Amino acid sequence: MAVLSDTDLLARLVAFDTTSRNSNLPLADFLCDYLDRPGVRLIRQPSPDGTKANLIAWLGPEPVPHGEIGGIGDRPGLVLSGHMDVVPAEEADWRSDPFTLTDGGDRWVARGACDMKGFLAVATNAMAALTSSVATPLRAPLALVFTYDEEVGTLGARHLLESYPEGRLLPRSAIIGEPTSLRVARAHKGHVKLRITLHGRSAHSGYPHLGLNAIEPAGRVIGALAALRRTFEGEHEPHAELFPEVPFVPLNVGTVHGGSAINVVPDRCIVEVGVRPLPGMDSAALAERVRQAVLAELAGTSFEAPPEIEILSDSPPMLLDEQSPIHRHLSALVDQPAGATVSFATDAGWLQRLGLDCAIFGPGTIEVAHKPNEHVPKAELARAQDLIAVTVRRFCQEAA
Repeated sequence: MAVLSDTDLLARLVAFDTTSRNSNLPLADFLCDYLDRPGVRLIRQPSPDGTKANLIAWLGPEPVPHGEIGGIGDRPGLVLSGHMDVVPAEEADWRSDPFTLTDGGDRWVARGACDMKGFLAVATNAMAALTSSVATPLRAPLALVFTYDEEVGTLGARHLLESYPEGRLLPRSAIIGEPTSLRVARAHKGHVKLRITLHGRSAHSGYPHLGLNAIEPAGRVIGALAALRRTFEGEHEPHAELFPEVPFVPLNVGTVHGGSAINVVPDRCIVEVGVRPLPGMDSAALAERVRQAVLAELAGTSFEAPPEIEILSDSPPMLLDEQSPIHRHLSALVDQPAGATVSFATDAGWLQRLGLDCAIFGPGTIEVAHKPNEHVPKAELARAQDLIAVTVRRFCQEAA
């Protein structure tokens, strides 16, 4: 397949409806066909149920096993990483088909144009360009790591960590291309999502003594969670100074579902809550604090079955050393004197556990992600292409 322009490739990518509820396999297949070029090694890593897949593409010298010269100790080269899934595009305010790339003057509009298929197009073409006969040979590898289900809890990145042993041979320096308006971010909070299910017993509301109302104790649970939120806001954790706008662990009661009709005693109520740990904090310990607060509030309350408290997903926080080569390189490239931070979780939380130095850096702004008429500025997409090309040259072609 001929190499497309970044814009034409982006148009092809956004045309795949990879909303997280759908399979991403058609997009993964397209990318494999597009990258099926001399020297490129392609690996599909299926999800546990086989309906989705991570995609790893490798170009350049093969990974060196642990303990050999040039192996796990330094791991030269570069990883470019992004997620293939997008959030739903069901809002009424879309002015164009969200799965058709639309020219908005100074911007390209589509679901995923910003978050984050614009970066996927740039990264994919960065590898495709290196397969031409006139390209400078790579002295260190370039790897693409494209994941599934980032939007619903960084599930693909976690699966990569747990089930892909070669992940520990990936190049150490990595760019996670989330939208940062091409500013370098070196830290983010995590996101632990929990579900609390309370079980009552249904009955006709005219005979309430025959039932157990599940919504009433849920109200007390929400009150206890609000009190825990205030406690978190008063605590001073390490690295809080990196997040001056919100220098604490946020806790958000996000959804409440219960009941079927006004004249029926509700037999179930579900409360879902998100907690965002700072870098260095233990997600499991925070989840346990939520569990203890809920159980303490419900002590002595009658239920049809014991309350269930489950972790839906865990996206760890991330912190990158300012002196890491990838951070110093990108900061100098965009003339940024100090590392920035972002307040959303990314795949970097899991990928750093493979020993990767992850910088968050990509075109577009998070302010338009997950919204109608999502877009990426044309100028930023073009600049991203140039900056990634320079970075590939530095880490893969000029590497010692």
